[in-house]
Amino acid sequence: MDIGSNIRLIRKRKNITIAQICEETGLSQGFMSQVETNKTSPSIATLENIARALKVPLAYLLLKKEERMNIVRKDERLVTTSGSDKLKVEHLSSTKNVRTMIVELPPGSSTGDTPHAHEGEEVHIVIKGLIYAEQGEDAAEFQEGDSFSWNACTPHLVKNIGTETALIMIAVYRESEQDLGII
Repeated sequence: MDIGSNIRLIRKRKNITIAQICEETGLSQGFMSQVETNKTSPSIATLENIARALKVPLAYLLLKKEERMNIVRKDERLVTTSGSDKLKVEHLSSTKNVRTMIVELPPGSSTGDTPHAHEGEEVHIVIKGLIYAEQGEDAAEFQEGDSFSWNACTPHLVKNIGTETALIMIAVYRESEQDLGII
């Protein structure tokens, strides 16, 4: 783990000196320097004192870089296509197990000719348009503001049945780190 680097980044961002941390925690400057350069591993009790001095939760010091806030600006989104209708997919943000995206479905387009299945769970929110969704024997029509969810291991299909382009925000959860499929 890179706890020392996390401590240094937080300390510098908050304009706190090593001396100030040491004064508040009772630790020596040499020890703090070794912690920040990852040359020594502090105990949990010591980390609690450092976290208190930095005014951050202890858990925040233990986060890996990929577990911290992930920011994706609108103009920096990854845009891909999916399915036989080449649906436009804007990837909003993701964690190890959850991916969120906005899928654009032109009138008459769908996620495929036949229902498909994959690992994971999905939550859909219709942002714009009129869509039809089916999973197994269940089917319904949805309009702006409606939402639905399902276990994606059962074959499912989403189709735009309206006259305008539909937008659906989708969150896909998977327990594994494999690529997260879409609708």
